[in-house]
Amino acid sequence: MRRMAVPRILVLFPGTAALAMGIPLVMAAVLGEKEMLGAFGIPMAAVIVPALLAVFLTRKQPLLPGVPDGFFFVFLAWLLTSFFGALPYRLSGAVSFCDAFFESACGFATTGATTIAGVEALPRSLLLWRSLTCWLGGMGIVLLSVALMPAPGIGGFRLLKAETPGSDKRSAAPRIRAAVKLLCSLYCGLTAVLVLLYRAGGMSWFDAVCHGLAVISSGGASTRNGGIASYHSPFIEVITVIFMLLAGINFSLYCGLFRGKWKDLLVNTECRAYLLVFVLAAGALSLSLVPVYGGDALRYGSFQAASVLSTTGYAIANYDNWPEFSRALIFCLMLTGGCSLSTAGGIKVIRHVILFKQAGNELRKLIYSGGIFSVRLNRKVGRMDIVYGTAAFVFLYFLVAAVTGLVAAASGTDVFSAFSAALAVTGNTGTGFGKAGPSGNYGAFPDHVKWLFSFVTIAGRLELWTVFILFTPEYWRR
Repeated sequence: MRRMAVPRILVLFPGTAALAMGIPLVMAAVLGEKEMLGAFGIPMAAVIVPALLAVFLTRKQPLLPGVPDGFFFVFLAWLLTSFFGALPYRLSGAVSFCDAFFESACGFATTGATTIAGVEALPRSLLLWRSLTCWLGGMGIVLLSVALMPAPGIGGFRLLKAETPGSDKRSAAPRIRAAVKLLCSLYCGLTAVLVLLYRAGGMSWFDAVCHGLAVISSGGASTRNGGIASYHSPFIEVITVIFMLLAGINFSLYCGLFRGKWKDLLVNTECRAYLLVFVLAAGALSLSLVPVYGGDALRYGSFQAASVLSTTGYAIANYDNWPEFSRALIFCLMLTGGCSLSTAGGIKVIRHVILFKQAGNELRKLIYSGGIFSVRLNRKVGRMDIVYGTAAFVFLYFLVAAVTGLVAAASGTDVFSAFSAALAVTGNTGTGFGKAGPSGNYGAFPDHVKWLFSFVTIAGRLELWTVFILFTPEYWRR
């Protein structure tokens, strides 16, 4: 890498966030929130000027990062953007810097976790910024930067691969920028439709916009202390369930639908498994809640199933008080996640499908010792290295969650809260159980644990490999 090319790559990400920060800045000026003018204005001035300068000085410099370089810049840029996004929280005096960074990291990682008990007391411009960070992080700062600020030779496919390592790469190659622009257009279109539906359901324009940004990104941010439950509206809840599920589907399938390729959706193994898991989980949850809610059991069961499966993190009831079987189902959904190349987090359904199919193959090998079996995805035979990579990822996922849970438990947190919070931040689910449940928040954890949670939630959003490759000696010796 040429040295002058490095600043240009790094400023693309916080620079995009700085431009977005102009929206809540204008809102603060209109509403007379004087304390927020500096909270947004100072960070914007601090970032936009160096960003424009770096782009101008290196505008003729070709950017050719290799795959390892892409990993490094994805993580570093995400870290810098999270730091930048934390400044409005801190400069407004709403929270400490530790909590501010946690809020920003969870926003850009679409985790849905928070340390703030009373969000309704926050300035409206800060609430809008909170939802905007979720929306920007939903498709990834990397993807938005390549789309909005294309630079010749940036190697967009490699950076996109580091951000969204799904099995379907057709939307990313060979015309990466055209595909990314289409993805962003669809993303904005779905957001606009959701905002209009929320408005039709009785939300104010402000609430509709904030919740629309948060739901389509699987971010789980809200302008109300009680979240979606505050509206007491079955219509709003149904709309939220539908769009939470849509946000968890592979966005490349939407591109296919836009181009008239309906068959891709019908034969997609991951999408079918994702919807099947939702139907089964919603049905089982609803049946288990009949003694609690009677005829409203389907309403609560389907909402919570969609929320946890899509890793959005909303709750319309305190499921910590639900029957043990219901809580166990929610815990299992926390370990599932949405589809690859979606705004959802978690292990991802495709990885569960691959391991499930491979487990079946291993059983067949015990019966037919000379047989040759393969994993079929989308009615095609997959490569064996996909199985190895999936198994390694799942091991790393649980290793990270286990270490994080142990650190949280060592701080004095009860074991159940510690490990459910660890799984929630690793999988970007947001809500867990106990202190991290719907009736609590992450403000109950010590600062050093919140710093760890912030790091883990960023690592989880970047699919772990992108971050942990930086801790290998081979990476720095290359």
